[in-house]
Amino acid sequence: MPKKKPVVVVTRRLPDVVETRMRELFDTRLNVDDKPMGQAELIEAIRSADVLVPTVTDKIDAAVLAQAGENLRLIANFGNGVDNIDVQSALSRGITVTNTPGVLTDDTADMTMALILAVARRISEGARVIPDEQWNGWSPTWMLGHRITGKRLGIVGMGRIGQAVARRARAFGLQVHYHNRRRVPTSIEEQLEATYWDSLDQMLARMDIVSVNCPHTPATYHLLSARRLKLLKPDAIVINTARGEIIDETALTRMLEAGEIAGAGLDVFEHEPAISPRLLKLARQNKIVVLPHMGSATIEGRIDMGEKVIVNIKTFMDGHRPPDRVVPSML
Repeated sequence: MPKKKPVVVVTRRLPDVVETRMRELFDTRLNVDDKPMGQAELIEAIRSADVLVPTVTDKIDAAVLAQAGENLRLIANFGNGVDNIDVQSALSRGITVTNTPGVLTDDTADMTMALILAVARRISEGARVIPDEQWNGWSPTWMLGHRITGKRLGIVGMGRIGQAVARRARAFGLQVHYHNRRRVPTSIEEQLEATYWDSLDQMLARMDIVSVNCPHTPATYHLLSARRLKLLKPDAIVINTARGEIIDETALTRMLEAGEIAGAGLDVFEHEPAISPRLLKLARQNKIVVLPHMGSATIEGRIDMGEKVIVNIKTFMDGHRPPDRVVPSML
């Protein structure tokens, strides 16, 4: 008799090749409409599932987990960050949590560099001029941005993505500085020609560009607080491709409005998908560059994420430890 396939509930649309493979391997329930699930729908899903495959848009908190059915044994997150999941609550209920680390490193680092260039060289602003029929020809003093070569880049978070940003930054002639929870090995510092700062405050005060590349955890919530943002130089720019909650968005907005920071490139927001009207106004005024959380949005990256989810589910259901298990020490 064939072994019964586990019931796998997927909360959002995934690439066709991923969904097809999931249907082959598991009893997979897909979200054909691709609408984010509300709390009631998530509760219904975890009551029926052996495995839940959520994304960053799904809030799997203690209240939702309290309604989990007896069969729910694995939450295989489609994403690297797990700040959308109450991991401790899940583990206390005997539910394993996995994620998809590593596969989005280059995509996110590419977008970080794109935002650095977009802000410094006014690329988004320039891209609107011709379609809006506002260009009257070249002028030596028009649309002047800033050269990034020789500038100091301060990376907040020197994990996989932070190091990938540093490699790209060196190729552009940026001087790499970083702050991290733990200092990286000397061999990596030498390879990246990176200067370590034990004090985040001291680093921020000296940087031309600050790039946020750390995960969102309780310890990093508003890591760039109003007090720390005030340490930045008036001509500094802030780039965030990590999580919106790491920056005090209200304080950042206020300083941008007052001209106390030169600019910002934001791919993530503190209350997304809601965007502050004040931030939208700044974007319309070409004072900041904003993107709709697309730092990891490559076809290759999404397929790689799906393949990791599948491997984690299959390994777990075969009675082995999944390769991307999230453990408390990681949080």
